[in-house]
Amino acid sequence: MSIENRAEFKSAAVDMESLRQKLIASLMRQAPEQGLNETALGGLSLIRCNESGACAATVYTPSLSFIIQGRKTLELGDREITYMSLSYLATSVHLPILGRVEDATQETPFLGVKITIDPQEVADLVLELGDKAPGIEAGYDCPEVSCGLCLTKMDYGMLDALNRLVSLLDSPRDVPILAPLARREIIYRALMGEIGAKMRKFAMADSQANRVSRVIEVLKDRFSEPLRISDLAGQANMSESSLYHSFKQITRMSPLQFQKKLRLHEARRLMLTEGLEAASASYRVGYESPSHFSREYSRMFGLPPRADVIKLRGEQRVPA
Repeated sequence: MSIENRAEFKSAAVDMESLRQKLIASLMRQAPEQGLNETALGGLSLIRCNESGACAATVYTPSLSFIIQGRKTLELGDREITYMSLSYLATSVHLPILGRVEDATQETPFLGVKITIDPQEVADLVLELGDKAPGIEAGYDCPEVSCGLCLTKMDYGMLDALNRLVSLLDSPRDVPILAPLARREIIYRALMGEIGAKMRKFAMADSQANRVSRVIEVLKDRFSEPLRISDLAGQANMSESSLYHSFKQITRMSPLQFQKKLRLHEARRLMLTEGLEAASASYRVGYESPSHFSREYSRMFGLPPRADVIKLRGEQRVPA
């Protein structure tokens, strides 16, 4: 690398860090409470965690999730992925995730930003881009995990757009005009970046990824019902073997495993927020045997239902 190139690289790194520190200051001010901080900007949430080791199980929705400070490890099916400061995840479908925050303290908390994305937003922008969007390079595979959950680094343009969106929280008067522009720019930069080609697959109406995403929507809406692979395959216009293979590639689990995780997540929510007993919650989400439910719940969350809920109520949980 030439002296000129080294100087340019160093200058870019300094600019990125300066912008990151500015965003950290905004997040420390706008997200004073630990956990998920909803904002006045629709679809924008700020995340703060003051201690390492905090775990949470949740269902990720289609979104872009940015880490500004700290590190987080996610478990998706049989895969584990760690992402850290100045990187972001694109989640294209609903995915049951277990997350664990690393390297967080009161002085330097974990700080993140989540932008919920309507898949139609992506589809509309893909249509507008047309052949301007870069294609998938030969041999390219999404970093770390399959395309249902993709990881990449932030560049200056993305960090700058994100900073401008968050800074609008201090300027409510500008939100109606500028927030949609900043949000659109962020989605555009994701689509034009390293993982954009895989994101665009989910917007293509006849792609395998899009068909699997439709099956995931069915499972999400009807998780308490007994469903057969043959019925799901028919709705997606795919063979059973093709659906099974594509579904597992995207979600890192089989359709049956996916449905089970959705049931257990919902049962946990019912017990925690609505006060249902374990047996009642198990029947509500589709289990016929409370003892079977209790065994599967314990395997997933590490404690029997009642003990887990008592523990959750005694802690301040941090979203995965």
